[in-house]
Amino acid sequence: MGNLDLRVAGKWRLQRKIGGGSFGAVYIATDVDTGNEVAIKLEHISIDPSFLEREADVYQSLSGGTGIPRVYAYTTECEYHAMVFDLLGPSLEDLFNFCSREFSLKTVLMLVDQLLRRLEYIHSRDVIHRDIKPENCLLGTGKQGNLLYVTDLGLATERRDAPVTRETGRPQLPKLIGTARFASVNGHLGEVQNRCDDLESLGYMLLYFLRPSLPWQGLKAENHEQREELILEKKKTITVEDLCEGLPQEFAAYFHYIRSLGFDDKPKYSYLRKLFRDLFVRKGFTYDHVFDWTVLKYLQATKQ
Repeated sequence: MGNLDLRVAGKWRLQRKIGGGSFGAVYIATDVDTGNEVAIKLEHISIDPSFLEREADVYQSLSGGTGIPRVYAYTTECEYHAMVFDLLGPSLEDLFNFCSREFSLKTVLMLVDQLLRRLEYIHSRDVIHRDIKPENCLLGTGKQGNLLYVTDLGLATERRDAPVTRETGRPQLPKLIGTARFASVNGHLGEVQNRCDDLESLGYMLLYFLRPSLPWQGLKAENHEQREELILEKKKTITVEDLCEGLPQEFAAYFHYIRSLGFDDKPKYSYLRKLFRDLFVRKGFTYDHVFDWTVLKYLQATKQ
């Protein structure tokens, strides 16, 4: 974008880039009338089909839900599609790094309580996220600083839109959708994902925060394709007990439950929340929104 003084919809002036991916970049922008800051995601018009247009449509279908960013506008400026939405705080990956890549059990249990609620809401609107990972889970700002948002819906799909193959009668896609580290087994196999697949990805994310590393991290491979194959094989063959070794039994119970779900089964989200809430109570924790990064920021502030 260079140093262009670009305005979106004549209302928001782009400031600086704060993120990017394969299909676009995210900027902080300022409302020229009020001075309020928003985020704007830009995608070049040459990208066809547009992931950003799809993402804006999904956000619209989820509008009003807790922990879902508000979209203020979707438009085209010069050679870019632009989506204007809530400016949020750091991602869980950012905070994980801030905390020296160690989260306490208390922090993870407070996070999973919110994340299960977000997925229940998203799924209630017949939307499957398909890319649940720490980078796509962000905290709010200001008074919403402890509220967890689920973002980046460019890969999301609607359950009713899933194509069906003639051979198996089961929805399928040609390749991995999502991020290999956190993708479900079905996602690796190229099959259209459903509610249980988002929950599987969430489970891997919880383990990522609590274990020194996931069993498939650091696998040596000659190329990207072989690495994905090795990750898939590890996920298919590892037992739940080995996957959750050293963790409270509730994590194994979580994986056993989601692995028992059929493709069209509706998960019992209340059961999963209770599973982790009972563990929270048993450990004597207090749901006070004091996360690991809260303590660390306080300690750093007191040293100054």
